[in-house]
Amino acid sequence: MPEFRFNHNNINVLDLEKSLAFYQKALGLKEVRRKEAADGSFILIYLGDGSGGHSLELTWLRDRKEPYNLGDNEFHLAFTTNDYEAAHAMHKEMGCICYENPAMGIYFIADPDNYWLEVVPEKKMK
Repeated sequence: MPEFRFNHNNINVLDLEKSLAFYQKALGLKEVRRKEAADGSFILIYLGDGSGGHSLELTWLRDRKEPYNLGDNEFHLAFTTNDYEAAHAMHKEMGCICYENPAMGIYFIADPDNYWLEVVPEKKMK
């Protein structure tokens, strides 16, 4: 059987600059690659955390004006942090915490398009 490795996840965004700023400030992700359509109809930006080959692809479609239907928002990406308290304080100050579960020791933040992103202390993932 061939081997498979995670490469990237994709989300579509309405305001690319706002999303780039959010992911850099909230999660420290940096642009690692960009692809722009010759006709300007789309831009793909891949963001990484510098720790591996997995990336988050932000897709911006020029002609899309209405918000994306995220359903019940059951889909989410999860991020670990080595300083949960500092991350929580920063996200609280940013006003992007959308759900907290203190009993589980996790919380979620919402990006500019209302995608939910889970924040988990590294110690919980070991």
